[in-house]
Amino acid sequence: MNVDQLLHRALNLEHLAAEEGVFLFENATTAELMHVGHQLRQRQVPHNKVSWIIDRNSNTTNVCIANCKFCNFYRRPGHEESYTTSIEEYKKKIDELYAFGGRQLLLQGGHHPDLGLAFYTDLFRQLKGLYPDLKLHALGPPEIAHIAQLESQSHEEVLRALKEAGLDSLPGAGAEILSDRVRRLISKGKCGGQEWLDVMHAAHKVGLTTSATMMFGHIETNLERMDHLVRIREVQDMRPQGAKGFIAFIPWPFQDEDTILRRLKRARNTCTGDEYVRMIAMSRIMLPNITNIQASWLTVGKQVAQLCLHAGANDFGSIMIEENVVSAAGARFRFTANGIQEAIREAGYVPQLRNQEYEFIDLPENIRQQELDTQEMIVD
Repeated sequence: MNVDQLLHRALNLEHLAAEEGVFLFENATTAELMHVGHQLRQRQVPHNKVSWIIDRNSNTTNVCIANCKFCNFYRRPGHEESYTTSIEEYKKKIDELYAFGGRQLLLQGGHHPDLGLAFYTDLFRQLKGLYPDLKLHALGPPEIAHIAQLESQSHEEVLRALKEAGLDSLPGAGAEILSDRVRRLISKGKCGGQEWLDVMHAAHKVGLTTSATMMFGHIETNLERMDHLVRIREVQDMRPQGAKGFIAFIPWPFQDEDTILRRLKRARNTCTGDEYVRMIAMSRIMLPNITNIQASWLTVGKQVAQLCLHAGANDFGSIMIEENVVSAAGARFRFTANGIQEAIREAGYVPQLRNQEYEFIDLPENIRQQELDTQEMIVD
């Protein structure tokens, strides 16, 4: 294999094999990967805008029986700190979201043994009844697989029922690494890698837009990382005609603070800023059929995320009004609406607010006014 030849093929939007991706990742310079990733970004997203979104991450419950060794958020059934969020609590959270100018709720939870399909369809209908313009970006493939198992239904049957009840899009949660060797060691209670992909294919069949993710930097090999990308690319190729399928890909490094994986000395987060930038570029290179690549500022910080905008990323994600799961394992970075826009400008791009469908939308009046007030303070 030859680095120049592989990069040339990538620029021609060819699908590289996992082994070819490994060769590039291990042999190309960071500058080479960034250059090609950026060129591919400019071809697929041919403007100078970097998108971002206002949404809120809330949790239906922290009760979970999946026993993921990287998760500090979950509690076992019956634990004194276990909870299931009430409608009154949702109303308070959504009212705060609306006050910020957001309209999307990223709603996730755990594998609760007693919460089946009826719980979620009733919840979605109640939320949409109270907030008709609320967008529900909710659950994820492991939760869909869990509900399907509880109900003895197919993935497609569960997804159709949830969509009818108000589900707008399906996050790429729970992908971690789509290798069953890895999943047996870090998230044994979750669905396997192939079932994760099967749920996403079913979601595309019923007309749901989805995103895909990867949590890396723990016990996986470089080949398992690249195979993860290839398998996501293959499912995207299988989407029905006219379906958006995976609208975005979001990789982030494992956060290890106080996790079982770290306490057992099985894994540490050793991902450097350079490695993360390289993985962003490889994501763009290996996924020519996915338009949007998101930089995870929440886990890598402002400066590294800004570099990613020159390596293939075109999206900065959410200001994260509320986020509990990744933060519980050590993610400490935060952005306001003004802060995320300023970070994008500092990197040489134009910030553009979007919705979950990656459609550009206008800034809410309160944020526009905050920007004007900030500009006046700078002038004064």
